[in-house]
Amino acid sequence: MTGMIIEGKTAKWEIVCGLEIHCQIISKSKMFSGASTHYGSDANENVSFIDAGMPGMLPTLNEQCVRQAIKTGLGLNAKINKYSEFARKNYFYADLPQGYQISQFKYPIVGEGFVKIDLEDGSSKNIGIERLHIEQDAGKSIHDISPTKSFIDLNRAGVGLMEIVTKPDFRSPEEAGAFLRELRSIVRYLGTCDGNMDEGSMRCDVNVSVRKVGEEGFRTRNEMKNVNSVKFVMQAIESEARRHVETYENGGTIEQETRQFDPATGKTKVMRKKEFAHDYRYFPEPDLLPLVLDDAMIEEIKAEMVELPDAKKARFVHDLGLTPYDASVLCESRETAEWFEKAAYGHDAKKVANWMMGDFFAMLNEKKITLEESPISPENLGKLVDLITSNVINGKTAKDVFEIMAETGDSPDKIVEERGLKQVTDTAAIEAVIDEVIAANPDNVAAYRGGKVALMGWFVGQVMKASKGKANPGMVNELLKKKLS
Repeated sequence: MTGMIIEGKTAKWEIVCGLEIHCQIISKSKMFSGASTHYGSDANENVSFIDAGMPGMLPTLNEQCVRQAIKTGLGLNAKINKYSEFARKNYFYADLPQGYQISQFKYPIVGEGFVKIDLEDGSSKNIGIERLHIEQDAGKSIHDISPTKSFIDLNRAGVGLMEIVTKPDFRSPEEAGAFLRELRSIVRYLGTCDGNMDEGSMRCDVNVSVRKVGEEGFRTRNEMKNVNSVKFVMQAIESEARRHVETYENGGTIEQETRQFDPATGKTKVMRKKEFAHDYRYFPEPDLLPLVLDDAMIEEIKAEMVELPDAKKARFVHDLGLTPYDASVLCESRETAEWFEKAAYGHDAKKVANWMMGDFFAMLNEKKITLEESPISPENLGKLVDLITSNVINGKTAKDVFEIMAETGDSPDKIVEERGLKQVTDTAAIEAVIDEVIAANPDNVAAYRGGKVALMGWFVGQVMKASKGKANPGMVNELLKKKLS
């Protein structure tokens, strides 16, 4: 039995969870109008007559949004439906000026697929995709400007959305978290959504129910709307599942309803009783013809596909000798993976990975800069690793060189040459330094020969100090052992 088990007073319970993820489509204009999708504009700056719901305005489908949806479907290993239809989803809210949302209902553009997730215990699992459909976003209601009024910003109204619906395959918060991180990585690799949950361009609705271990079928589920971080999704699932178990254990029932997760309390609260599909009075969109795709268009988009995170991770492990963990970290974003590949090309990939995940990432964090702003180029990080593996410099000197690279942006070979930092590998020169250290410390020599072998580290330190860190540590150890014995 995998997944999270909740121990009740009378039974053991398992979580049953499915997700609905809304991903804003990367395109310059909205789904059915020519208005800009630029984030951060002044309120109601990017609003066309269509977005504002003016009478007589006819929608025109944005081809780029369609192509982005197909590309995402391919990234989800899903079936691309060559025939799909738009429908009107009717509901009334202040930030929906048309009084309906143009969406897809019976005939979505993308059908069933799956996403493989890797879990912390080393296992993996396929999460089923039910469908992906495209629709227009609503506007945004703002309640914190005035204590007595709500304000409406329609800049987001009409922006293209992909709604990705999973099967109820999650059995723990950790599985849901792994899926969201993997999905975010996929859409970012593809360039179809930026995945910024804090900006609202990727939002998640969480459906949770529980059942006794071994029980068939599903019990009543509750939906938590617009959870805006992976951490909060995981907390919401556990909190809601425990509420269900407690309710059932105390003889109560769960009603189907829409709830809201409050990160401050870690609890969920009721928003409204759950609507059903018929409550929205779906009917075919009369102003848009069915969407019919041809094989040529789908094949053209397939040819544009990039190597996705899973394939890249597998290649890094198989071809470059990285551990699965290292590959997972470096493939989390397409930019990081591509930077690493440039740095590792022609060099020791494992050592490059160690430097990148250690000193390099620490440098970015300390300077509060992005990968693109790094003063150290990928080529120069690869050169630094080469200088170590070829014994031109040792590990300690390499850290000093790295710090200079981070400040100046200079290449490591230039720094080593100009500052005279080359490692001493000349046996006679190292022996001369060792002889000086031994001659200056007769008491410690006698103690070492008397059995205090731990003093070897002290002698190595003294030789390295006398050589200003330039002596080859391996040679120092070897020669010291000979001379002291």
